[in-house]
Amino acid sequence: MADNRNLSINGDRLWESLMEMAKIGATPKGGVCRLALTDLDKQGRNLFVDWCRAAGCTISVDKMGNIFARRPGRNNDLPPVITGSHLDSQPTGGRFDGVYGVLAGLEVVRSLNDLGYETEHPVEVAVWTNEEGSRFAPAMVASGVFAGVFDLDYGLSRADTEGKTMGQELARIGYAGEAPVGGRPVHAYFEAHIEQGPILEAEGKTIGVVTDAQGQRWYELTITGVESHAGPTPMTRRKDALLGAARIVDLVNKVGLANAPRACATVGMMQVYPNSRNVIPGRVFMTIDFRHPEDAVLAGMDQAMREGVARICGEIGLDVQIEQIFYYKPVHFDDDCIEAVRKGVAEHGFAARDMVSGAGHDACYLARVAPTAMIFIPCIDGISHNEIEDATPEWVAAGGQVLLRAILEKAGQAN
Repeated sequence: MADNRNLSINGDRLWESLMEMAKIGATPKGGVCRLALTDLDKQGRNLFVDWCRAAGCTISVDKMGNIFARRPGRNNDLPPVITGSHLDSQPTGGRFDGVYGVLAGLEVVRSLNDLGYETEHPVEVAVWTNEEGSRFAPAMVASGVFAGVFDLDYGLSRADTEGKTMGQELARIGYAGEAPVGGRPVHAYFEAHIEQGPILEAEGKTIGVVTDAQGQRWYELTITGVESHAGPTPMTRRKDALLGAARIVDLVNKVGLANAPRACATVGMMQVYPNSRNVIPGRVFMTIDFRHPEDAVLAGMDQAMREGVARICGEIGLDVQIEQIFYYKPVHFDDDCIEAVRKGVAEHGFAARDMVSGAGHDACYLARVAPTAMIFIPCIDGISHNEIEDATPEWVAAGGQVLLRAILEKAGQAN
């Protein structure tokens, strides 16, 4: 393979692209709101497609709305090296979460064009649909269909709080593609992302070499009691669903602390019915999110939660339904792809460290069907899923440089 050490991305162009994309769905505090399959998501997708076509890529869209921008290789019969992430955001999201990985991939393509460099394998830049899981649960559903974790009907039938399904919204915004979802070989997959945590910045490191990702379990609980008048109903006669939910929140926190320091346990959503100030709540819907890098510990957290919920609801006289809607085991990324990232770090002299991802990423599902690795860059104060999420142009360029080197390592192979 040719010596690639002198090849560089255009860091200024990558930063300008990020700032231009951030205008779509811009919020007053400097963040973005581009919920999956909204009109704003469509605008972001359209801009990405326009940029990719201008860079000479062909575009394909699969039935889950995943977009693939393909730069041909010397041998187009070889499976592609894919890089990418997502364009959808949280309701109060930042300018870098997800979109950085997409536009860093596009910058790799643009830079290869500028340099007149031909890879052996084709290179594709992917946009995965609904990574965040904010509008449609679960998260990462479209990359999950690509990897065979979910079937197509399941993916298309996911509904938002208004009952609109992903299939309906893909058709509405014009991104219900015809291509099959997955089922094709992928030579390697790389995903660049902001860390979404404070470690890299605190340690003065520019690159995180992601070796593993935490396993996750997501749950939805419906707790049912009896609605009754807040005045005449004695305290000892109440079946207060919100009281049960409050005790479950405390339980979830204790489960997380009992498995510290690597466990995370969160109640992130709660809906109270009928939500009236003088009615004892008769029903509560709530979510639970458990994370840990060891699957056996996750299983223990699951058991502790279920036993605790049963006890709490039994004491108050409540009914409860628990549904685990999302689960994946801890992921170890591909050693050869990790080594490709390390070579890029070493060749450019970046300060780096190995990391375990605490967040879920599309790469976690791609790892089931392709050799995969991730590249982290710092974010200021470790803040993400927040409008003030930020990074520096130097970090952004460094991650893009390592991504270029890793892609060339795999895309230059003759088989």
